[in-house]
Amino acid sequence: MTRRRVLGVLGAVGVAAAGAAGTVAVSRAAGQADGGTDAPRPGGGPEAPGSGGGSDGATAGGRGKDGPGKRGRSRQTGVRSVYLGSFGAGITIGTYDERTGALTATGGYHGIGDPSFLAPGPTGRVLYALDERSDGTVRALAVGARGALTPLGPARSTGGDHPTHLAVHPTGRHLLTANYGSGSVAVHPIGPDGALGERTDLVRHTGSGPDPERQEGPHAHQVLPDPAGRFVLAVDLGTDTVYTYRLDPARGRLAPVSRARMTPGSGPRHLAFHPRGRFAYVVGELDGTVTVAGYDPRDGRLDPRRSLPTLPEDAGRGERNYPAGVVVSADGRFVYVSNRGHDSVARFAVTNGGGGLRLLDTVPCGGSWPRGLGLAPSGGLLFTGNQNSGTVGVFRVDGRTGALTPAGEPFRAPSPVCVLPLALPAGPHADGNPHGDGSGNGTADGAP
Repeated sequence: MTRRRVLGVLGAVGVAAAGAAGTVAVSRAAGQADGGTDAPRPGGGPEAPGSGGGSDGATAGGRGKDGPGKRGRSRQTGVRSVYLGSFGAGITIGTYDERTGALTATGGYHGIGDPSFLAPGPTGRVLYALDERSDGTVRALAVGARGALTPLGPARSTGGDHPTHLAVHPTGRHLLTANYGSGSVAVHPIGPDGALGERTDLVRHTGSGPDPERQEGPHAHQVLPDPAGRFVLAVDLGTDTVYTYRLDPARGRLAPVSRARMTPGSGPRHLAFHPRGRFAYVVGELDGTVTVAGYDPRDGRLDPRRSLPTLPEDAGRGERNYPAGVVVSADGRFVYVSNRGHDSVARFAVTNGGGGLRLLDTVPCGGSWPRGLGLAPSGGLLFTGNQNSGTVGVFRVDGRTGALTPAGEPFRAPSPVCVLPLALPAGPHADGNPHGDGSGNGTADGAP
């Protein structure tokens, strides 16, 4: 059972249309005087990303005055790197402008069929991608000049089917992957150059939930380390459980620590930690909620507490809503959740030092079926990967209120499901080293 087959009937037409186009059309830069439409910029049509990596840095539709084509200007203008994962359309390579929110496609990588989730290495010079297919794989990609991607070692089997999420352990020595289809978690070692080794562990979950269609068995949807890197948490939609493991850094193996039982039938999908590390917020895909959970960083135990709907009471009884992504502002004052069905982003105020949430509002996502959320490292921009409409919504984030304001027209991209904005400046790497050396231009300037 795949997520796309289960949920695709709710909007597969948009996905097919976007995928068939096979191109990326650049929306008019946010903040242009004429307000813009969805048409490409004058002088340039849609760009078809190349199959071997990024372009030479020229922006689609011509170089803008602040574009990455100007050597050495990206640090001053705030132009940063961004990667878009997709279903069936490879990885779109691009840039975003921190001041305006404008997205620009600069190339693409098509060596992976369904790269639905992406994660950066510690230096920002290596990108990790999964392939969400029945024979799931993960692979490392070296990040070169202007964000271009090239394979770094072979693809590695995840030992499961339809992987949906991956994360790099804070030590930078292991990659963690969640296999949704088979309900398992895989561990791969990361070499000194960033390449992946053969799998060192595969932990399979067991059990089921009350939803006969979505919870007939385990479905690990997310795996991530806690903020301190002491424990690894796996969120399983099929068993209504969040599992805690301890990772042996020498052997690359997971040892079970505890299990947190969520509300039966809630279908936990993703969680995000509060910056202080004492609370986490767990999205329930099947019951349309977000749950506040206490977290003890000393023993890795998660304690589910209060659950809240991700829609206001006056939202009505329209199409069923499936919350998906969740991110927390760097200051820990706001939580954002994407709503598929309602096609919006919910904004929550964080209360009680992280122990409570209050729904403030929802804003249209800039398209249809917002699967992934991406918060720029600066905290000033939020991106939505709107799968069914083939758009990326871009929003300015008010630093005081957390309110979201659209930053121009949505960006056109085929089936975007993961948006990964980095702090890494766009443009050529001064050191020419795709892996970085931890100093100077070899760092990611704060990239996660």
